[in-house]
Amino acid sequence: MAQSTERYQAVGRRKSSVARVTLTPGQGEWSINGRSLTEYFPRLFHRKRAEEALKVSEYDGGYDVFVRVHGGGITGQADAIRLGVARAVVESDEELRSTLRRFGLLTRDSRKVERKKPGRPKARKRFQFSKR
Repeated sequence: MAQSTERYQAVGRRKSSVARVTLTPGQGEWSINGRSLTEYFPRLFHRKRAEEALKVSEYDGGYDVFVRVHGGGITGQADAIRLGVARAVVESDEELRSTLRRFGLLTRDSRKVERKKPGRPKARKRFQFSKR
């Protein structure tokens, strides 16, 4: 007989990164693309960003976090995980929405890299002007 355990799923995005987050009650273990949190994010800054929603909601250590993330770089992935975890926490307990909102954890950062325009070296930069 299969055990039915509660699990909360959410998606977080940032720049071109997409993170699918699943929270299940447990000991606070992290699995990001099959690796641990410290293995996937060697820098403390990125680990703290990813864990922020659990710390604020005081669920740190109460849930196991399973993440599949792809696209973008390390910072974009850390922030995508942060948003995904925050959304999953809200799914588990709706009363935490105002707390997470106050810390800005439920706001999707929609900034993306602007496309390069024709006739220019980058998106907005222009070639040096020559009068003669």
